[in-house]
Amino acid sequence: MMRVGVIGCGSIARLRHLVEYWANKNAEIVAVCDIDSSRADEMAEKYGAKAFTNYEELLQLDEVDAISVCLPNDLHAPVSIAALNAGKHVLCEKPMATTSEEAEEMIQVARKNSRTLMIAHNQRFVASHQKAKQLIESGEIGKIYSFRTSFGHRGPEKWSIDGRDSWFFNKDEAVIGALGDLGVHKTDLIRYLLGEVAEVGAFVETSAKENTEVDDNAVAILKMESGVIGTLAASWSYVTGGDNSTIIYGEKGILRLEDDPNYSLIVQYTNGEVVKYELDKIQTNEEGGQTNSHVIDHFVHSVLHEKEPLITGEEGKKSLDVVLAALASNETKKIIDLRAVPVR
Repeated sequence: MMRVGVIGCGSIARLRHLVEYWANKNAEIVAVCDIDSSRADEMAEKYGAKAFTNYEELLQLDEVDAISVCLPNDLHAPVSIAALNAGKHVLCEKPMATTSEEAEEMIQVARKNSRTLMIAHNQRFVASHQKAKQLIESGEIGKIYSFRTSFGHRGPEKWSIDGRDSWFFNKDEAVIGALGDLGVHKTDLIRYLLGEVAEVGAFVETSAKENTEVDDNAVAILKMESGVIGTLAASWSYVTGGDNSTIIYGEKGILRLEDDPNYSLIVQYTNGEVVKYELDKIQTNEEGGQTNSHVIDHFVHSVLHEKEPLITGEEGKKSLDVVLAALASNETKKIIDLRAVPVR
């Protein structure tokens, strides 16, 4: 049994972490924390846990083995580091940090304390994405030529517990907007499917949301170390619904991932054959779209069985670095070479 404390009782904790820990027979929620005492008390009562408004007090509990960090972006690194130094395993929401230096410090502290650090990227656990990886690695669609991946919705105000007053729109707390909220998921997916990113060029704008300085629309061109090029889009301006699709263009066929309402994966072969896979659908924050992201189950299993998680701190940092490179490219109007120029 892994005894868990959840720090932050907003929407991501309520929709994913708490409900999935509660459903896992090998996890016990023993403590929750939020600076809003009413939220902490509400979740504590619901899950039979102790309530805190100060995370440092929660970290002092000997009965807590692991922590979920469900806080604004600027707090991911400092709270994760404090938890790791307190001897807790950590599952941190994405993006894992707001700078490459912070991410590296998290990795080093986890290593020093011999604790698991996992980043809560869920795209690698999606059934269609795992099947696509198998098809790519088996050579089923031959040489990869190109790709496009997109993650967009109407904006966090539609599902965040604080609506339009959410920290997502506060530059000091969020630091990164749609790119950090959605784009980092897709950088992690593309790395999972196609290997490491070598170069990044990007345009990043704030065009859909008023009274905020964080980005709400971004398009990046990625060149992989293999030479494959493609595009990545992250947006809070898809006003009639979300898009969480990826298309991989190969020598022998095309993979369409989460691009069809009925089939999670469609493979179109050059010989005219079309194969449609009815797999578990991708998770969303829309009503009825939340079942099991598999992130919590994987974290619990990794800790209890002392196995390295699929998304380590090192993996999280590599995905973050792509996002930071995109921001740097937009600012400098230059292509950023991840192999040569450290991103900050």
